Amino acid sequence: MEKKIMLGNEAFARGAYEAGVKVISSYPGTPSTEVTESAANYEEIHVEWAPNEKVGTEVAVGASIGGARALSCMKHVGLNVAADPFYTAAYTGVTGGLVILVADDNGCHSSQNEQDSRYHGRAAGVPILEPANAQECKDFMKYAFDMSEQYDTPVLLRSNTRVSHSRGIVTVEEREEREVKPYEKNIQKYVAMPAMAKKLHIAQEKRLNQIQEDSRDFSINRMEINDKKIGIITSGICYQYVKEALPKASVLKMGLINPLPKALIQEFAGQVEEVYVIEEGNPFFEEQIRAMGISAKGKDLFTIQGEYSANMIRKAFTGEEPKHVPAQEAPGRPPLMCAGCPHRGLFHVLSKLKKTVLGDIGCYTLGSLPPMSAMDACLCMGASITMAHGFEKARGKAAAKDTVAVLGDSTFFHSGITGLINMNYNQSVGTVIVLDNRITGMTGHQDNPSTGKNAKGQEAPAIDIAQLVKACGAKHVVEVDPFDLDAVEKAVKEETAREALSVIITKRPCALIVKQPDVPYVITEDCKNCKKCLSIGCPAIEVADGRPIIAPESCVGCGLCEDVCPFDAIEMEVK
Repeated sequence: MEKKIMLGNEAFARGAYEAGVKVISSYPGTPSTEVTESAANYEEIHVEWAPNEKVGTEVAVGASIGGARALSCMKHVGLNVAADPFYTAAYTGVTGGLVILVADDNGCHSSQNEQDSRYHGRAAGVPILEPANAQECKDFMKYAFDMSEQYDTPVLLRSNTRVSHSRGIVTVEEREEREVKPYEKNIQKYVAMPAMAKKLHIAQEKRLNQIQEDSRDFSINRMEINDKKIGIITSGICYQYVKEALPKASVLKMGLINPLPKALIQEFAGQVEEVYVIEEGNPFFEEQIRAMGISAKGKDLFTIQGEYSANMIRKAFTGEEPKHVPAQEAPGRPPLMCAGCPHRGLFHVLSKLKKTVLGDIGCYTLGSLPPMSAMDACLCMGASITMAHGFEKARGKAAAKDTVAVLGDSTFFHSGITGLINMNYNQSVGTVIVLDNRITGMTGHQDNPSTGKNAKGQEAPAIDIAQLVKACGAKHVVEVDPFDLDAVEKAVKEETAREALSVIITKRPCALIVKQPDVPYVITEDCKNCKKCLSIGCPAIEVADGRPIIAPESCVGCGLCEDVCPFDAIEMEVK
């Protein structure tokens, strides 16, 4: 055995490798993405990017029915998309071990909400495990697969931003190869129709009760009895905060967080004078522990919002303020599209034309921010198209002429296709703009069905988006370069003027995946200081002494600023 420093997500992947996992199908979503990316480095595992989390979960379920250990990874909002197969798989159980890894995002670092995925696991009736550090990420992954097969159930393995994106020392071991179990036809187990589902529900409840009964002796739960005045029940990253803030307190660290290890909790509560529950998010533990008849404090001391810290916990118990308070906060750094981002040209045009823009999840969501402020709504993956359809049905065809739906290529494959079909089927008037930057950008440049490569970087069939949208019923399809502002403006004006369903596809690779020109642009003496160049929100354009300048170290030479300058005062630097 050797020790390595690993990201939590890398350790999850290592655990899957050591557990003998054969199939991983996921959709990228921060903070879970690196699990699948890291797993793709192991030749023994089939690793793929699915179009969305529902597909990924269904692939994993199919692999499990086929007798192999399988994993699907996603972020918390991705579990919403996967909920349909996830909840029913909790009834049918497994053949090969089946684990669903979900990473929550307390604090909304890269998400539209702070959803608490523990409720999904409890509602589905599956066991949930939650590690606290990188070593446990690896170990709990292996434990989850063993539990899945022992109890005939999918297992939800829960992480969060801090656990997934923190590094720690991990002891790595060899892979334990698992023979694919023989397939046996079993209609009563795997055909989830009403007559079978009623029986499966009874079996599901029975195994969950058995897990709770056995949990008293699970190695992933442990009591640390110290000062008995304070007893803290916690799990995951909060355990690390507790140990730093209150090293003398007695702690019950739960690795199994659904069903709660009731007997162990009751035993622990009987040994301490006062029980506190420390958990980020909602009072998931606290409410259940109080329902056991145990007096416990928790959310009366702590918020349900954001992330916790050792300082927060220390202050709640001792009143002690942090010892090291910075003299002043670092200046704010608003999120912006990268220099050379192909989305910038489109949003500049949409802002100029004052279109109502119903947006989606991706880098282009930043088009909602100043100076362009060119997006009116963003809900969830794929919702731009369906919201635009509802907007048109509510306000009429005239409103559709000033409204567009905007989403990226990966998001279109994720959940935009069905919305486009719905627009066509229900005779909607409107314009959909697909921003094809040849990559899944926001989560770190993963491939998708249009890029021509798979999760392992191998050549793969590439879907032609223009042909696909035509097959979905769009008769008017235009492809443009988003940096050709005249062409973009012409396309937007013409397509929104139609009383029909139309699609504009902006095609230019992400600025971070193609080599950019070495020669930056400069602002010449012809500048009239109109500051029109600032309207595109490029981070390479700054203001010094009241006048715009281009920072050469940031400029990638895309030339968009040259196009918007009304006085021809911007040109490529002559060397």
